[in-house]
Amino acid sequence: MTSTTLSASPPLLPRPAIEPTQPPISNDPPSFTPIHDASDINQIELLSVSWNQDYGCFAAGTSQDFRIYNCQPFKETFRRNLKTGGFKIVEMLFRCNILALVGGESNSHYPPNKVIIWDDHQSRCIGEFAFRSEVRAVKLRRDRIVVVLEHKIYVYGFMDLKLLHQIETSANPRGLCCLSHHSNTSVLACPGLYRGLIRVEHFGLNIMKLINAHDSHIACLTLTLDGLLLATASTKGTLIRIFNTMDGTRLQEVRRGVDRADIYSIALSPNFQWLAVSSDKGTVHIFHLRVRVFGGHSSSQQSSVQGPALLHQNSSTSLDALIPPSTGANPSSSLSFMRGVLPKYFSSEWSFARFHLPEDTQFIAAFGSQNTVVVVGMNGRCSFDPVHGGEMLQQEYVRFLKTKT
Repeated sequence: MTSTTLSASPPLLPRPAIEPTQPPISNDPPSFTPIHDASDINQIELLSVSWNQDYGCFAAGTSQDFRIYNCQPFKETFRRNLKTGGFKIVEMLFRCNILALVGGESNSHYPPNKVIIWDDHQSRCIGEFAFRSEVRAVKLRRDRIVVVLEHKIYVYGFMDLKLLHQIETSANPRGLCCLSHHSNTSVLACPGLYRGLIRVEHFGLNIMKLINAHDSHIACLTLTLDGLLLATASTKGTLIRIFNTMDGTRLQEVRRGVDRADIYSIALSPNFQWLAVSSDKGTVHIFHLRVRVFGGHSSSQQSSVQGPALLHQNSSTSLDALIPPSTGANPSSSLSFMRGVLPKYFSSEWSFARFHLPEDTQFIAAFGSQNTVVVVGMNGRCSFDPVHGGEMLQQEYVRFLKTKT
């Protein structure tokens, strides 16, 4: 059993510092560290990259510092070298001044079993959590701090650091966990206690749902911002499934490929229309979603549940009514009409658009504006045709960091 100790030194900041009206992190703070020359950059190892909650920024933890980047237009917003070593986890809270940090193995002051709540306006730690085992992930929303250990998840209140929930999980070395980020929903999804099982907590409704998502262990999962849709992949990496988090219904299943793959990331577009998947096969796949969400922006979570929250169709004859005429559909086998007779493979939905990268590059993808996908690792941006699909076009390439070779 893993126990936790908690200290706040000093107590967490008053509410105005984390309100949405808070100005974004300063673009040119007094302690900004200038970019080093190429010989210095070659000594830096990239430890992690992660998106902020709206995918407009990403954070990079390196063997020496942490850095924040804006995506469109691309620029380095700032970097911080605390002179203690590197950071393996850097979690942003939208674009405000608060970050959660976990040190790397070589960090002399912030060990990997401690979470630091960092206020960049004050340039200091304002709270910390210490555990008996290594921290696998940290997730933030405006009212919660979620710390993921290998077998347990702790949920804390943001303002007072009070422990609110403890969730037991199966072995979770990847630190899989995701949160909703709308003010009217409070949803958490994480691995359950058994292989292929996902636990969904609707904290605002006091509802817990268990979803048998896959036969293999879970490799990746993500929620829409309102928490009503969940997309998952297993360690097999061939199929991606989309679920209704309220009742656990499987709404759609798409096929990345036939060969086993390690899924790096899954992203759902803000308009619920597209899904992006990246893997170690060196390809970003784009799929068209056949689900539509209604009621997700109502004034309370309860009212959104009572309405027709999700509509989906599985028959090809009724598919056209759900797909706008301005977009295309995922391709499938010419023998898909024989579903139920032929093996499942022949009724699979394949990717609508795709972009190829070197197979030895680890990268994560998210949706940008105007049918674009931002790929971090490849360090660039590409676009897809929402009508015809096919191969995506690279629009921009930026080498934001040279990793150690």
